[in-house]
Amino acid sequence: MTQQATKLVIVTEKLLLKKIAKIIEEAGATGYTVVEAGGKGSRNIRSSGRPTVSDTYSNIKFEVLTPNRDMAVKISDEVAAQFFDDYSGIAYLCDVMEVLHAHKF
Repeated sequence: MTQQATKLVIVTEKLLLKKIAKIIEEAGATGYTVVEAGGKGSRNIRSSGRPTVSDTYSNIKFEVLTPNRDMAVKISDEVAAQFFDDYSGIAYLCDVMEVLHAHKF
């Protein structure tokens, strides 16, 4: 069985993990995946111009499959409103053609 879905990706600072997870759960998403993330962006510039070893993985990436675009946008809007003025972060949507084994979704 397959199902259509929208994938929301949020990359932000690790210290927001529990707060963002709560927003995702309260919106009704059935789950999410979180992985450590590293990279460079406008808010991740250190005085040396490069992230330090300890800062390399100070970010996380959430991937959330939602049954519709509206739920993904609702989560993204809430996260951005609460955190993106004061913390680094980006959120984007991907259209998922089909979720395989959707009986767990």
